[in-house]
Amino acid sequence: MIKNSYRVIGVMSGTSLDGIDLALINFNFNKNWSFNILKTETINYTQEWYKKLKLLVNSSKEDLMEVDNEYSIYLAKVIQNFILNNNIENIDAICSHGHTALHKPEEGVTYQIGNLPILEKKINKTVVCNFRVQDVALGGQGAPLVPIGDQLLFSKYEYCVNLGGFANLSSEIDGKRIAFDICPVNIVLNKYVSKLGLAYDDKGNISKKGIINHDLLNKLNNLQFYKDDYPKSLGLEWVNSNVFPLIDAYNLSIEDVLRTFVEHIAIQISKVLVKNTSVLVTGGGVFNSFLMSRIESLCNNSIQIPEKQIVEYKEALIFGFLGVLKLRNENNCLASVTGAKVNHSSGVIFQS
Repeated sequence: MIKNSYRVIGVMSGTSLDGIDLALINFNFNKNWSFNILKTETINYTQEWYKKLKLLVNSSKEDLMEVDNEYSIYLAKVIQNFILNNNIENIDAICSHGHTALHKPEEGVTYQIGNLPILEKKINKTVVCNFRVQDVALGGQGAPLVPIGDQLLFSKYEYCVNLGGFANLSSEIDGKRIAFDICPVNIVLNKYVSKLGLAYDDKGNISKKGIINHDLLNKLNNLQFYKDDYPKSLGLEWVNSNVFPLIDAYNLSIEDVLRTFVEHIAIQISKVLVKNTSVLVTGGGVFNSFLMSRIESLCNNSIQIPEKQIVEYKEALIFGFLGVLKLRNENNCLASVTGAKVNHSSGVIFQS
């Protein structure tokens, strides 16, 4: 039944492996969509799960299926605990992204673990999940999927930029929503800072001490991906093949690697933004003060950072919204964004 009000839990696990983000949200429709985030929580991955997820890209199909089942059971438990600990009742659906194991849209492949029917059976609530597969089957990139939320929930901004494992952007251009991945961010920064025994570079204090290696910077900026037109998307496989070998060939200090890559991120973001426009910036990269200062220094734009809850949980919020649109059988994937043959309503519903 089509309603004007929905109460859902959005669930997101990103490529930076920070953990599982959960958000309880009310969505309301009255000519336009509005939302209210009621409860949020991030469940950090154990060391065991961190290692498993990090190695997924190298797994065989059989191993992936085994991890998929195990992860679906684990994810169900995490969601159940969120519901119980917050005394949550009357949920229309759990809307879950799962965790990306493989993303090779050019080969017609995308695989997110944690999207199995066992999720609904364990939680005993309606589950909407597996949002990317249909888009790839329709010739799309299967990413990014967040722009429909940018269009309908954050339309007052000319650009929406997210700084997560990757930086991605969405904007309205010539009456169409356009979106694409810009460059890697935390997926690279966190890898190198982990060599110092740290999960992330707090406020960018380590990168700030480094020196830019201009030869490496030029090679990064000249990677073919940055010359390709959108729609386009990035995955860990691309970073493993194109970025890490390039950086490692220079044998730089961690400080210099981080400093050089921060500059690379800032340059790539500044290249894709039209000057003198309003830009909403979210994602974990917002808390890297040095990175933000470099972006702001290279961009002649009004950079807006929203309240902390939206910064940290925007993707969980929007996957919750994608699930609502799927429940209403309304388009939640835009062909102008992903390159699919048509706009479509993507995802699978496991009815409780």
